[in-house]
Amino acid sequence: MRNAITVDVEEYFHPSEVCQSADFAAWEKFPSRVEMATGRALELLARHGVQATFFVLGWVARRHPGVVRQIARAGHEIGCHGYAHQLVYDLTPREFREDTERAQAAIADACGQLPRVYRAASYSITSRSWWALEILVECGFTHDSSIYPIRHDRYGMPGFGVESRRIETPAGDIFEAPIATARLSDRSAAPVGGGAYLRLLPYQYTAAGLRRINQQERRPACVYFHPWELDPEQPRLTNGLLSRIRTYAGLRTMEAKLDRLLREFQFTTLTAAYPACSPRPAPTEVVAT
Repeated sequence: MRNAITVDVEEYFHPSEVCQSADFAAWEKFPSRVEMATGRALELLARHGVQATFFVLGWVARRHPGVVRQIARAGHEIGCHGYAHQLVYDLTPREFREDTERAQAAIADACGQLPRVYRAASYSITSRSWWALEILVECGFTHDSSIYPIRHDRYGMPGFGVESRRIETPAGDIFEAPIATARLSDRSAAPVGGGAYLRLLPYQYTAAGLRRINQQERRPACVYFHPWELDPEQPRLTNGLLSRIRTYAGLRTMEAKLDRLLREFQFTTLTAAYPACSPRPAPTEVVAT
């Protein structure tokens, strides 16, 4: 079973927990670390001969086009992470389209590839911003990976279900690959898709969840991480204990966990793990959260 390994390319001051104390206007003041951190991610993947999908923030592509070219030269898939790391449900449809198109242009200018796969900042396509999928289709995207089928204080759509599927919109279909959750019962699932859950919880938790998805549920899993999670020396910018734990706990052990994950499981790009031509499943009701 080949799973999808994905990387959200952003600076250490871009996560939503950090943006509360470092807004867009302040970004230019911070020293950049994205080239170094992304280099570590590329080296890690190269050691295991794994191709990944890199969702690049347009702001990064505009200021560091060499990073995007380096990713593309290594043969990885280029995706779009929006431009300014804004939560989709805080935008109007017009603002979301403008942000998306601006990001597409920045990425294409950097590497000559127009991205066809998308991931929203902080998985912010929810029942409140379901309209965004139609706009993505209109912008030429074939795949999205912005839905996390769990309950969370910032994001989540537990009513979506754990399986990937085609979604019909008035503009056409788009294939949704939600972040990995292992089904525990008909009404509950455990998040095992990486990121903070991989940093904060024992490796055995993530590994057990992926084995359950691959071997018992017989489906691929979509896993993600950020380059800044491989940078334990980054400046600490968040305010509040919970934000500090969510953002910085486990940074020093993250690379070792990813190295083991890449050694014990099979991974590939998002579109290879979830081909757009997959058979259409039965319609599924989306439950508002």
